[in-house]
Amino acid sequence: MAQTGKSRQYRSTGKSEYRRSDSRSAYVAGNTVRKLDVVEEIHKPRKQELSHAVKKNRDKAVYMNLGYVLFLSASLLVAGIVLIGYIRLQSEITASVKHIAAMESTLNSLKVSNDEEYSRIESSVDLDEIRRIAITELGMTYPNQDQIVTIPDEGSDYVRQLADIDD
Repeated sequence: MAQTGKSRQYRSTGKSEYRRSDSRSAYVAGNTVRKLDVVEEIHKPRKQELSHAVKKNRDKAVYMNLGYVLFLSASLLVAGIVLIGYIRLQSEITASVKHIAAMESTLNSLKVSNDEEYSRIESSVDLDEIRRIAITELGMTYPNQDQIVTIPDEGSDYVRQLADIDD
């Protein structure tokens, strides 16, 4: 035993512990605590041998018979088929989403080109020129008050003329 000063006494037990050697307390420090009754540990009974029935049951549990192997194989086959179907559906959904995105892109480009063409047509029409041609070349005039006939509205969007209007 090595001794360093009066307050610590190191023991060569392989464990990291020390005791204070003064008379006030018996302090044990370290990460292990000394067992009080070593004799009791020696005389503890060991595990008993397994009985023949227990060994037989364990052997049966480990053994796989033909029915169990067929059941596991069928289960594996069904799980494989389900997973393959799932993956196929996922790929079809992905392809559909890509196709829809392409069609939406085409629709948007057609809408833009349609709006541009409509704006070009609207800007090319000159209403003053149409009125000038109608009055000068075709001899049209604005209607007089006695030429305007009002027909009562019956709630429909258009009016059908079933007979000539009296002058």
